[in-house]
Amino acid sequence: MSNEHTPLLTPGVCGLTVGTAACGTASDVTPESGPGTGPPNKDPRKLDTFFGVMVPTILSMFSIVLFLRTGFVVGHAGLLQGLLMLVVAYTIISLTVLSICAISTNGAVQGGGAYYMISRSLGPEFGGSIGLMFFLAKVCACGVYVLGLVEAILDVFGSDPGKSQNKRIRVLPQGYWYTVLYSSIILLLCLMVCLVGAHIYSRTAFVILLVVTVSLLSIFISFLAVKPQDFVITHQGPGNQTSHFNVSYTGFSASTLRNNLGAGYSLDYSTNNLMSFATVFAVMFTSCTGIMAGANMSGELKNPSVSIPKGTILAVLYTFTVYILLFIMVSSTCSRGLLIQDYGFFQRINIWPPFVTIGIYCGALSAAMSSMIGASRILHALPTRGFGTRTDTTVFFGLFVLQCVVFAGQLNAIAGLVTVFYLLAYAAVDLACLALEWASAPNFRPTFQVFSWHTCLLGIVSCLVMMFVINPVYSSASIILLLLLLLILHYRAPTSSWGYISQALIFHQVRKYLLMLDVRKDHVKFWRPQVLLMVANPRSSCQLILFVNQLKKGGLYVLGHVQLGDLDTLPSDPVQQQYNFWLSLVDKLGVKAFVDLTLSPSVRQGTQHLLRITGLGGMKPNMLILGFYDNCTPEDFFLQDSAFCDSSMGKGSDGEYNFGVDLPSLQAHFPPVRHVESPRWLLPEEYVGIISDAIKMNKNVCLGRYFFQLEGEDKDSKVDGSERTIDVWPLNLLQPGSRDCVDVCSLFLLQMACVLNMSNRWRHARMRIFLNVETESSDQGWVVNEETFRELLRKLRIRASIKIVPWDSVAQHRAQPEEDRPTQALSEELLSAVNSLLMEHSSQAAVRFLYLPRPPAQSSQAQQYLANLEAVTNSLGPTLLIHGVTPVTCTDL
Repeated sequence: MSNEHTPLLTPGVCGLTVGTAACGTASDVTPESGPGTGPPNKDPRKLDTFFGVMVPTILSMFSIVLFLRTGFVVGHAGLLQGLLMLVVAYTIISLTVLSICAISTNGAVQGGGAYYMISRSLGPEFGGSIGLMFFLAKVCACGVYVLGLVEAILDVFGSDPGKSQNKRIRVLPQGYWYTVLYSSIILLLCLMVCLVGAHIYSRTAFVILLVVTVSLLSIFISFLAVKPQDFVITHQGPGNQTSHFNVSYTGFSASTLRNNLGAGYSLDYSTNNLMSFATVFAVMFTSCTGIMAGANMSGELKNPSVSIPKGTILAVLYTFTVYILLFIMVSSTCSRGLLIQDYGFFQRINIWPPFVTIGIYCGALSAAMSSMIGASRILHALPTRGFGTRTDTTVFFGLFVLQCVVFAGQLNAIAGLVTVFYLLAYAAVDLACLALEWASAPNFRPTFQVFSWHTCLLGIVSCLVMMFVINPVYSSASIILLLLLLLILHYRAPTSSWGYISQALIFHQVRKYLLMLDVRKDHVKFWRPQVLLMVANPRSSCQLILFVNQLKKGGLYVLGHVQLGDLDTLPSDPVQQQYNFWLSLVDKLGVKAFVDLTLSPSVRQGTQHLLRITGLGGMKPNMLILGFYDNCTPEDFFLQDSAFCDSSMGKGSDGEYNFGVDLPSLQAHFPPVRHVESPRWLLPEEYVGIISDAIKMNKNVCLGRYFFQLEGEDKDSKVDGSERTIDVWPLNLLQPGSRDCVDVCSLFLLQMACVLNMSNRWRHARMRIFLNVETESSDQGWVVNEETFRELLRKLRIRASIKIVPWDSVAQHRAQPEEDRPTQALSEELLSAVNSLLMEHSSQAAVRFLYLPRPPAQSSQAQQYLANLEAVTNSLGPTLLIHGVTPVTCTDL
């Protein structure tokens, strides 16, 4: 399990030179390192906080909305509602930023950005599904930037019969399909950059930020330098009708500010749809989707845990300040008609219009490339088969999805979908941080402390509320998609060593419920079997393990094993290294069982330990099940089951983590089955002593024999039990004089047969109960006993047919019918007669439940006791001998 840990010191720390071939950093060996990492001998982490986080984050947030949709927001929503939208949007992203900072400062962040942080916090299922949502959000956002760029290009170079100025440069034809064509050409340009490598984008990002900053400064200067002007704006309406609008730039004016304070929602000239608070907010929120741009560059950051929180917070504060100032200046200087009818009005009122044009082109291209690179990195790092192996593959797949997005044709048409995806992704980040906080794991110690579970919960709620405010249909569909991805990855994704937040949360809740499970409140009405099955060698016990899995009825099921040895003579505990092999065995068999192993000088003493300490609180075994002690040669189940024979089962897919246990090592761990001549680890006296110990500890005891003959119990079996029969013999067959058919042991035996009959693979099996009577006796009390027994079954709600079996041939061999001495040396004739009786009536049964007599008190009688049981059950087939000591049935409500 060495790959579970990452080096705490990187090569070269403190003057030490460490060979990268021997112990390279995680980014050298994991698929999350992302594209463009460079040769292994060069450190790909070169970017600091400013260039690696602030620059891409600011560029992503200063993309389209800043230049092309500021007037759209203020014009339709007014200054007050526009500022409200801005506050709501930045509140949501600020809460998310707090969660990002907490997660990113809780450990080393590798490539994959936000996906890496979420997947390593929540596990592969949650992380993978949320990562795919991030991928879709990034792809749709890239489509928004590309469509916005095309809109800006056509605004300058697009042919328009209604505009007489600059006809020489207006050469590009316009229309829906032309928009798609131009968008595809821009996507190919972005694709070329992604294929060459992210380092090109990183090197040019700062230059692009300088250009955008100059454009932004020119806008602020223009508000002060440009004089009031009037404009006539024309739009091509439906039916080739041309509409003219007289608008004005007033400069700073109190009346203009008053007119722009309130909302004035009207038709959007690009889509001819009536705008509302939700639709305008959806467009405005696309400016807030860049907070992950810095986190997505985590593979290139020198110190991600420091750079991501610091750079992201500074970028958010900077962009928020700029947007506030811009909203106020626009609403104070521009008429509402100018804002609504010309989304590119900044070019009209600028001291030199090319400043704005260049800023739009650079900002949109930069944001589009950032989104495409981020999307490809997320997809590259996902633990899905088919992706994550080649960077080129992920980039081309992202291009295909992007091409589908640009068929929307208009920026405003897909803004709602983009916003919903991002809000869901941000809610997932808050959920990851909330889960870590609520799990109370001691190792969750982020250096960033400005957060709490309140901020995480508020972030989740605010994201979900705004999702449904914007578009309930998109929101519902995206949540359903997230749940479907979660289920698919749960069953298809390979096992990883990242750690699962679900395990921490389950532990937290289970501990609470175990404390609430008070053993003093136990009642027989709610009794269920809680089984400790002792297993010497799983190779010969798999069928019994599978059968007991059906017998547990939702109760505790523990596989116990005793390793012989003395810890004083060993350098370390050999049991600890065995748990993974046993747990892998449980996974292979598909049983719902725990594993408990112990080290002891003897099997009997080890079993006592397990009976006492296995379980916790109210979940402790109340039943001990043992394999039968006989001289039969065990069969090797590993050689019969294809899951253990097929070598292909041991080959995991790329990236699959099998906890250090593959099929060959699992087979090699468990020794071959015992041969007839091999010495026994367990003496008959010790075996019978284990049964006596369990009864003294008030545990019910079951002995299973011939279960290697039972078929149809493996996890792939389609057996429904319709052709099976369960035979129950509730009387003590070794005491022919016994007439008590309703003692505790008999009732327990009936209960266990009923429990088996309620399990999935035995639900349709027929249950038969055999009552032994002496028909030749002058005492006809058996008739009354039969009626009494039928009434008892009715009260216990047990559906079974009762078979009356004369056993005069057995009773005639009893020596002392009135003495209760079950451990006496019974005659061979009696044992043979009992076995013949069972063979005559139960030879075709799938499984038989027999009464297990109490073991002898003297160890000298142990061999005789086992010989009696072996003779009675000889050649019967799967048989369970049961001795119950606790009341388990109830006839009251």
